Amino acid sequence: MSKKKTNLEVNVFGPADRALRRLKKLCEREGVVRDMKRRVYFEPNTQKRRKRLVRAIKQNMTRMIAQGLIAVPKN
Repeated sequence: MSKKKTNLEVNVFGPADRALRRLKKLCEREGVVRDMKRRVYFEPNTQKRRKRLVRAIKQNMTRMIAQGLIAVPKN
């Protein structure tokens, strides 16, 4: 298993709060936090596949609802 090395670089020009916001956005785009959470505990390949499948089904359902292909029942 190869480990992905990611180097993030943020050049600070101006206020520190903007630089921090920029760093957070870069970390989010690179998926640093997501990878760290994933490595906290071991997850078998079958569970990974199942999670990917469930995520894909949810995305397809929301896409179909947005396009009006599926009517959402009102309670």
